[in-house]
Amino acid sequence: MSEKEQLLSEYGEWIDRVKELADRDETLWSTPLAEGKWTVREVVCHIFRWDEYFFAEAIEKIARGEAPTSEHLNYDEFNENARDYAKASTTEDLVRQTIAAREQLIEAIRSMPEDVYDGDYTDKDGHPFKVAQFMKDFIWHDKHHLRQLEMIR
Repeated sequence: MSEKEQLLSEYGEWIDRVKELADRDETLWSTPLAEGKWTVREVVCHIFRWDEYFFAEAIEKIARGEAPTSEHLNYDEFNENARDYAKASTTEDLVRQTIAAREQLIEAIRSMPEDVYDGDYTDKDGHPFKVAQFMKDFIWHDKHHLRQLEMIR
């Protein structure tokens, strides 16, 4: 298996976990990961909204031959907006949107020719952007939150 396929496989594990969570009791979705921490719903939405952002501002643009426009955001503000979105969404809608967003990213990356996938890009802030590194960073991010979710089984 190529590194690209390995990364795509690991990146897709989030979809399986969200499907498992979808089968759980609705009360789980309102359970905080720990005292004073986000709820399951908020964590899922947090990852979903980052997936949306990086698809629109980086991956989709790279796939079309354009430069990524992703940039450093105010993380606290971005995450607070994700929490608000989570509170306003039904679990069913959130699950559907989360899975669709990750599948969209995976399909866009999988269909990239190797030269596009391996290309060196520069984001809006002038920082280097590589598709493989993006996946590695977000696989780490997913695993960080998956470990938290495991604690509340």
